[in-house]
Amino acid sequence: MSEENKAIVRRWFEEVWNKGRSDAIDEMFAADGIAHGLSDDPEKPMQGPVGFKPFHAAFRGAFPDVEVVVEDLIAEGDKVVARCSVRGKHTGDHLGVAASNVPVEFTGIAIVRIKDGKIVEAWNNFDFLKMNKQIGAI
Repeated sequence: MSEENKAIVRRWFEEVWNKGRSDAIDEMFAADGIAHGLSDDPEKPMQGPVGFKPFHAAFRGAFPDVEVVVEDLIAEGDKVVARCSVRGKHTGDHLGVAASNVPVEFTGIAIVRIKDGKIVEAWNNFDFLKMNKQIGAI
């Protein structure tokens, strides 16, 4: 089961982020799934594909060439940990900041819980502070 779960997480980053396939979100993220650590309000995590897709569209709009490299995957039981490197060029205004046209590079970790072949919960810790400094948001 661990290898199957790892394949789902690897596919998530490849299809959803690297290829920008928003329809893959519906395929891999449960309707009642929860994504922690990505919303502006930590008390209100994103719920299901409907809650996640606006974040995805905004981020891909700001970084249309985003590339997420999965550096490590560790699985135990129903959870998978992914250590990632993220790269892209800030060419869109979609995050409330005018396009800076600068390249960014930052890292992150996601802990993902899988049930019945879909992501049902994810805890995300990406270095958005570093990203925001690079694009001049702070």
